[in-house]
Amino acid sequence: MEDLIPQAAIDSVAQHINVRNNKQYNIPTVGNDTNIETPQIFEIIPFEQIDKTDLKFFAVDGSYNSHSFYNGVTIGLYRGGYICYHSGKQIRLNDHNDPVILGQSYTPLNILITCDQHLFSIYDELLTLPPVKSFMEFLQPSLDPDKIFPLKREVICSTISTLLSFCQEILEWSLIYEIACRAETKQGDFILKDGTLRSLNIKQECLVKLGEFLSNEKNLVLVGITKHSSIKMELSYTFKQIDSYLQDKLKPQYPFKQTDPKSQKLCCWFEVPDPVLLNAYGSGSMFVKKALTGGRGFGLFFVARLDYVEKLQNYDWVVADVNIFDAIPGIKQNDPTKNVDKLKTIFYALTRLTQEHYILGYPYPLVEAHNFVTLKADFKEEIINRVKHSMYLTQQMDNVDIENMFLDIHSRF
Repeated sequence: MEDLIPQAAIDSVAQHINVRNNKQYNIPTVGNDTNIETPQIFEIIPFEQIDKTDLKFFAVDGSYNSHSFYNGVTIGLYRGGYICYHSGKQIRLNDHNDPVILGQSYTPLNILITCDQHLFSIYDELLTLPPVKSFMEFLQPSLDPDKIFPLKREVICSTISTLLSFCQEILEWSLIYEIACRAETKQGDFILKDGTLRSLNIKQECLVKLGEFLSNEKNLVLVGITKHSSIKMELSYTFKQIDSYLQDKLKPQYPFKQTDPKSQKLCCWFEVPDPVLLNAYGSGSMFVKKALTGGRGFGLFFVARLDYVEKLQNYDWVVADVNIFDAIPGIKQNDPTKNVDKLKTIFYALTRLTQEHYILGYPYPLVEAHNFVTLKADFKEEIINRVKHSMYLTQQMDNVDIENMFLDIHSRF
């Protein structure tokens, strides 16, 4: 391996990480209530109260995977789904009798790829999936893809990975709209999305329409949550300083409502300042825009520590992309006033979801949604075995022919 990768290249990576890991942005450890770009500190909701709420917490996720065989056959698949927790228990969202699978998911029928036409078939099928069709009708009643998607059909279908990634994302956004329209969804409920509230695959004006609908018409809280973000690298030094202050200085004197020392935890959130966004994404990136035009979505970036994992500091923090209509209600009227009370309510409510022992600090419904829809590493073996079984059972093909069809030449060398 050392012969393949020059040591100078490895050293440059280490140096870059070290520099960014120790970058200072002069964000104070002591917050100011009038400036939400400084730490806003609060006591975590008591553990025994986390399920005592009438709020529902939906979580959306998606996945895609593909594998090509030596004979020119490729299997490509994407899927998306969502689950819901109410009073700490997962509720049924489908009409199946399965006692384990309670969430709602969608998977296409077109998964075979041997030529370009098959890529177009996958694209066309996506637009006919019930949640996608409903979402597109909401965005553009004429159902004109060119008015919704910035890229042409031919560009999207240029490669398998580009197509499947596009399909997964469009399905995820469609499921958010589907959740908002479900009968059991009530005002104040939360929808959690893995990632950000920004997209390269949907025009911003369309996403803004969704964001306004969710906040102003449905009064639902949509938050994008991620642990993997360049923002965390930029704020690594800041996180360490804040964590040390909270644990070593503030905690011993904080007027906790909880009397049990083991339950005394301080949480924190603040809006990501512009300089951090510019360095994290680049000055030319539309991801840094805090507006309804000229950007990629309808989110406002925050970072939050919603529990405490001792000595893992950076791990504790998540990046939360909050619906800008929740954070800045008057943004369409050019009123920049932040709804601080709403933001406090959002982050406080999220601590109901972050105290599970197996994933402290991260909302557990997103973990369960990920497990529900992810096409895992054994995707290849599972799809091959099922296709082989079908070829033998329904097509009466010879066993030798079937095995040769899926022979992996590379595994023989």
